[in-house]
Amino acid sequence: MKKKKVGIIFGGKSAEHEVSLQSAKNIVDAIDTEKYDVVLLGIDKQGKWHLNDPSSYLLNAENPKLIQLNKSNDPVAVVPGALDGQMIHANDGDALDQLDVVFPIVHGTLGEDGSLQGMLRIADLPFVGPSVLGSSICMDKDITKQLLAAADINVAKGLTYTHAQKAAINYETAADALGTPMFIKPANQGSSVGVSKVSTKAEFDQAIDEAFDYDHKVVIEESIIGREIECSVLGNAEPMASLPGEILPQTEFYSYESKYIDEKGAELAIPAELSADDVTRIQETAVKAFQTLQCEGLARVDFFLTEAGDIYVNEVNTLPGFTKISMYPKLWEISGLPYTDLISKLIELAIERHEADAKLKSSVW
Repeated sequence: MKKKKVGIIFGGKSAEHEVSLQSAKNIVDAIDTEKYDVVLLGIDKQGKWHLNDPSSYLLNAENPKLIQLNKSNDPVAVVPGALDGQMIHANDGDALDQLDVVFPIVHGTLGEDGSLQGMLRIADLPFVGPSVLGSSICMDKDITKQLLAAADINVAKGLTYTHAQKAAINYETAADALGTPMFIKPANQGSSVGVSKVSTKAEFDQAIDEAFDYDHKVVIEESIIGREIECSVLGNAEPMASLPGEILPQTEFYSYESKYIDEKGAELAIPAELSADDVTRIQETAVKAFQTLQCEGLARVDFFLTEAGDIYVNEVNTLPGFTKISMYPKLWEISGLPYTDLISKLIELAIERHEADAKLKSSVW
C-alpha cells in the first residue's frame, strides 16, 4: 500500500511556540514510517512557513529551554484550489508534492483557535483535531464555560471582562463574588500562559495587566480546592475516553514551566487512584463536554475533583501537548493505545471526517 504524505505543521506565532516544537519532535520520532512519509512545515515566530529537513529542523532539540526552529531557505505558501497541490515553494512557485493529511500541532493562538483549521478547510486538506467551531469555542475560556454550564456540567464561578471594561475591574468586587485566592487568566491562551493565582489587591492588579498582555479578554475565577484530574478523549461521532490521570503539582499551581520545562515541576499519577465510580463519572463527563463543545478527533478534558466528590471541568484543550511528559498520549498508552498507534488513529479520524464532509451537498442544483 502506498504510504500517505503527512504534513506536520508546528511552531507558530504563539506564546506556546517552544511547546509546539517539542510536540512535533515527539510525533516525528513516533510516527509509523511504514505507513506515512513526513513533510515538516515549521512556522517561525514571525509567521513565515518553512519546508524543513527532518534531519535538521530543530536546534537544541533536547533542551526545552533552548529549543528553536531551524529556519530553512525554502519558504512555502498555501494556494487554495490549486489543481497540482495546495502548497507551493514561495521562491519559485513550484508545487510541493500533494499532502494526504495534515497533523497541525501549533498550540495556542493562530493554531488552536480555529484560524489554522479554517485555512486547512479552505485548502481542502484533511487535518487532525477539531474543526473550526470546536477549536474556536474551546480556545475561549469564557464561551467554553457558558456552554458547559448550559449543559449542566459544573464549572468554576467567574467574572469576564474585555479590555474596554478594564476600568471597571475591581479587586473588592471580585473578592466578594469569588473569594480568595482567585485565578486570573487570559481568555484565549493555553498552557497556563499569563495565568496568575492572587490573594491581594497588589497581586490582583498586576495579574490583570499581565493577562491583558496576552488577550483582549480576561477571566477571573474562583479557586476550587480539589484534585487535578485529566482525561483524554478520542473519536469523531462516537468518542471514547481514556483512563483518567492526576496532576500532583510541586509548585503553587500547574504552571507553564511545570508542564513543559521542569520535569520535577509536577508528578503524574497515571492512572489516577480513583474509585471505579469516579472513573466512570469522569469519563462520561469528559465525553459529554467533548460533544457539547463540538469537538472531533481529540481533546484533553481537565477536571477538579473535590473532597465532596463534585466534578468540575476546568478547561478543554483541543490540541494538547505531545511532549515526552504530556498527559494526553501517556493516558492513552496506559489505556492500551501506544503512542505510534495513537498517531495513526488520529490520522485515520482526520481522513474519515474529511471524507464525510466531502459527501455533503455544496449546491442546491
